[in-house]
Amino acid sequence: MAFGIRELIFPISSIIGGIILGIVFEKIILKRLRKMAEKTKWKGDEVLIKAVHGMTIFWFIIAGLYLAVLNLPIDPRILGQIQKVLLVILIFSVTMFTAKLAAGFVDISTEKARGALPSTSILTNLTRILVFLIGILIILQALGISITPILTAFGVGGIAVALALQDTLSNFFAGIHILISKQVKPGDYVKLEAGEEGYVTDVSWRNTTIRALQNNMIIVPNAKLASAILVNYYQPRKEMNVYIQVGVSYDSNLDKVEKVTVEVAKEVLAEVEGGVGEVEPFIRYHTFADFSINFTMIMRVKEAVDQYRIKHEFVKRLHRRYGDEGIDIPFPIRTIQMESPIAHPSDLSP
Repeated sequence: MAFGIRELIFPISSIIGGIILGIVFEKIILKRLRKMAEKTKWKGDEVLIKAVHGMTIFWFIIAGLYLAVLNLPIDPRILGQIQKVLLVILIFSVTMFTAKLAAGFVDISTEKARGALPSTSILTNLTRILVFLIGILIILQALGISITPILTAFGVGGIAVALALQDTLSNFFAGIHILISKQVKPGDYVKLEAGEEGYVTDVSWRNTTIRALQNNMIIVPNAKLASAILVNYYQPRKEMNVYIQVGVSYDSNLDKVEKVTVEVAKEVLAEVEGGVGEVEPFIRYHTFADFSINFTMIMRVKEAVDQYRIKHEFVKRLHRRYGDEGIDIPFPIRTIQMESPIAHPSDLSP
């Protein structure tokens, strides 16, 4: 099918005009709107601009193509097919825009909840999946395909899928339960019953990721985490007590030991980062052991990881101070009493 130059002038102009308008909007108008949005307190405008970014040029080009097609003398049946293709492309692009927008507002809402529903990949991905499913159904409806049988098939097939993906769905719903229960959320420092510990970095649709202090990643299935016994060092507060076991000789003056130990503890809490000096440290004697009198030193730190620095410095300073004060930290001692063997009667004969 041949077209004259006059017939192509307006269609080509429409396409070029759409490209130019898209670039102008993206590079100039949207850039200015972004700067204005950064000055406002509401984060929703930033989410909107971020979602629009990259889509405006695409939409202007589609508009230019649509005008170009309408002004070309082509067969109505071909025109209808082209319009359907452009409509599908437009709906898909709007779906992508809506998914970005919805995910962004989910992040804002979870931030406002102050940790009630932390912004994690499981919530963001779930929002995107729902938006894309709705977009696909709209595209099918626009193409004249009835979605009722598809929804029915989904209902019947969903049972089979649920049976086949029991473990996956179990992890998925366990992840939702973890977030809603508010017992574990990204940023918390936790210790699992198996001994692994670290910072929770993310709760995805299948796994919870924990970054250990060694900078390794610990991957725990959500279902196992939901049923595991763990310690969350950030609940209900980050501050926690540190317990250090110490033993002194039976010859020690216990009043003096208590006074010196508390002085060292106060000094450490006041000078070492991570210590809470406002809370008085104290000791509690508890055991007459085999070779020492044992007690526990209780100190307060700002968060779990601070305990290692505090313990390190406390042990060094306490050892030095005990040496200066003549307080003995005894070595393990075991006394063995040897008795003389009983003489045999035959040994006593002359």
